[in-house]
Amino acid sequence: METYDVIVVGGGPAGLAGALTLARARRSVLVVDNGTPRNAAAGHVHNFLTRDGTPPAELLELGRTEVAGYGARFVTGTATAAKPADDGFTVTLDDGREYGARRLLITTGLADHLPDIPGIAGRLGSDVLHCPYCHGWEVSDQAIGIIATTPGITHAGLLWRQWSADVTIVLNGQPAPSEQEAKLLAARGVTVVDDRATRLDPDRTLHLAGGDTLTRDVWVTPTRMVARSALLTDLGVETEPVKMGEVEVGVGVKADANGATSVPGVWVAGNVTDLRAQVIVSAAAGLNAGAMINADLVMADAHRAAG
Repeated sequence: METYDVIVVGGGPAGLAGALTLARARRSVLVVDNGTPRNAAAGHVHNFLTRDGTPPAELLELGRTEVAGYGARFVTGTATAAKPADDGFTVTLDDGREYGARRLLITTGLADHLPDIPGIAGRLGSDVLHCPYCHGWEVSDQAIGIIATTPGITHAGLLWRQWSADVTIVLNGQPAPSEQEAKLLAARGVTVVDDRATRLDPDRTLHLAGGDTLTRDVWVTPTRMVARSALLTDLGVETEPVKMGEVEVGVGVKADANGATSVPGVWVAGNVTDLRAQVIVSAAAGLNAGAMINADLVMADAHRAAG
């Protein structure tokens, strides 16, 4: 069985940045990736300094080339199991291949769970959006509709108003804004429709339970973000609910500021632990975790040499 200093599971920005840091530290690194990045449906990456507007696949290919240039290896597949072994871990892929590692960096990201409204599935990142910082500039001055999925939708309405003067919120069964919130929305010209969404047509027409329809240039709906944590859960790493303000928005993996989990030898980076992280933030977290893993291995190597 091939054994490496570090196996990185997940070849997105966090995983590639971690692998790059470790490979440059002269560590043997294996990156396991199944080619299903969260932002695959998006046309471009934004807010990444010097790379704004780069297609996601192109950014990943550039990253893989850089990482491979320092000697890291890549295998295509899904890591389905990880278990403790002598001086580290054994990782098993979906085709039965096994690899050993002294340390693990898990950067498997998250899954966006959309509301159960017919017509929405498969459109996230195109004409159904969730993040104004990812897509706001591209839909500037268009007619924007927001389908509420959680309480506290006032903030989302005011936030998207920064990019367009034509913003409508469909409450979709969520609590109506408070009196003060309603004043703020009205002052900014944000319309509130107290009805429930039943279907979204391909032409972006939303059908409402009361019989009306509403057509917008683009629809926005908050997603429930759930860490892809099965591999970590099997290792005993804990997950926790994540809130933004008072609203629970998903589930992430517990880790400290450096990405270290409660299980020695296992680190995480990117969306698997930081649900809000955009591409550049995930990459920075991968670099940081990679440096911490190398520091941990440096001390282990020194103790081993000292006997």
